[in-house]
Amino acid sequence: MKFISTRNQVPPVSFRTAVEHGLAPDGGLYIPDTLPDLKPYLKDWETLSYVELCQAFFAFFATDIPKEDLDLIIEQSYLHFEDPSIAPIRKLEDQLLVLELFHGPTLAFKDFALQLLGNFYEYQIRESGRKISVLGATSGDTGAAAIHGLLGKEGVTSFILYPDGRISPLQERQMTCTGAANVFPLAIQGSFDDAQTAMKTVFQDRTFAEKVGLSAVNSINLARILAQCVYYLSAFLRLPKDQRESFTFVVPTGNFGNVLAGWMVQQMGVPIKGFRVATNQNDILHRLFETGVYAQEQVAPSLAPSMDIQVASNFERFLYYSVHGDSELVRSIMHEFKTTGQYIFKEFNADTFSSSRTLDSEIASIIRSVYKDYGYVIDPHTACGFTDINSEPSLILSTAHPAKFPDTIEQAIGIDVLHPSLEEFKSKAIVKYAVDPTPEAIKAFMLERVS
Repeated sequence: MKFISTRNQVPPVSFRTAVEHGLAPDGGLYIPDTLPDLKPYLKDWETLSYVELCQAFFAFFATDIPKEDLDLIIEQSYLHFEDPSIAPIRKLEDQLLVLELFHGPTLAFKDFALQLLGNFYEYQIRESGRKISVLGATSGDTGAAAIHGLLGKEGVTSFILYPDGRISPLQERQMTCTGAANVFPLAIQGSFDDAQTAMKTVFQDRTFAEKVGLSAVNSINLARILAQCVYYLSAFLRLPKDQRESFTFVVPTGNFGNVLAGWMVQQMGVPIKGFRVATNQNDILHRLFETGVYAQEQVAPSLAPSMDIQVASNFERFLYYSVHGDSELVRSIMHEFKTTGQYIFKEFNADTFSSSRTLDSEIASIIRSVYKDYGYVIDPHTACGFTDINSEPSLILSTAHPAKFPDTIEQAIGIDVLHPSLEEFKSKAIVKYAVDPTPEAIKAFMLERVS
């Protein structure tokens, strides 16, 4: 299979090249040149383990990696998940289920993709002999998951930008207390959007990218989206057969990557009923689905910090499919949004989506209500998924372990939720680097460390 840019100004590339580049050289995002039809395989896939399902799914896409190598990469990527089912489903009521995506090494859904991406990078380096520099931006969980997915990988140097003071203390400690000499957490003044914008500009300097072997760990990297597709497949196949097509997947999301993965699975023939995009008070996606207006506002720091985003990178992939592959129109829309901060769609077909918004003032009461009704503790991002829950069958994606947000949980329900992997970070020294959120400052910092 080949992979094309949403902006269609560079030639198609192989899976390995798409993974290595992360962002396409024309500033677009890579997508498969065709989406396979998975429907004929669903019956046979019902009995597969999570790892086997992932192997079967990636065989459609990673066609330039020998099967035995691909299968081993995937098998190794899920060895360190705490739950044997990898992504267990918890039943609160017959028609209210929770898909727990926080049993990986950093207790967040990002582990599903970043454990795998780290192993893809290791394979690339071994095969090509070329070292790489990973550059990412995080609003909380991506940075920790990326760093831990790359720990111990020879030939990789990691640079992760994050908004100083705008992520939870434990999220910061997961990034800054590793003790690894090849990991550089870069604290910036500003928002995640500032970090992400600077990061994308760095990637567009192809001379610099080639010089340092630049690659991306954010969800602009297609391997991350494809890895996340698998837990939608897994969940769908474990729903009661007579109810599978009646469940709406409720997805807390800020950068649109998580819900995009589910939507792509639906486009591959899996009959998922639909998706509800659950935002926090930074509600650019909710406003888009409500009004057809994609308009950037100021980021308001919230109790669900991983969703404090006003520029949803992965929306460009959805946009490409929505305009039937008209790359010229994609370029025009993205240029207008970049220069004016908004784009008004004359027609916007979002029939498979609904959306909701949760204000900070509502998060604690939702956590309290879920604990009172079900004896179940949720983190503040998952709490956003419980907004506007009605009688329709719903599967809520739980994106992070509540122990990562102890202050919010304690204030809501008066108990401490602990996890041993987080406790060990509390006694370690924080090592971080202050960098201006400009492409020039970031490139200068990277060049000094890489050389």
